[in-house]
Amino acid sequence: MSSVAVTMCVCRRVPFTHLLSRARAAGWGLDELIAATGCGAGCGLCRPYLRRMLATGETEFHELLYESADGC
Repeated sequence: MSSVAVTMCVCRRVPFTHLLSRARAAGWGLDELIAATGCGAGCGLCRPYLRRMLATGETEFHELLYESADGC
């Protein structure tokens, strides 16, 4: 069985490691990160990963994350 490894915004092809360093340097939250980079604004599949990345500092995920209808 292969494991999942989610490490980037697929639409923009930007690694989470790059996004995390930019967000920390600029003091961005999720909305600012999306506005500045476009990541999370396309298909939206990376939004739950971006949210967790900002909260925990994780940049590699080995599970599939989903957002609820209310965006949380």
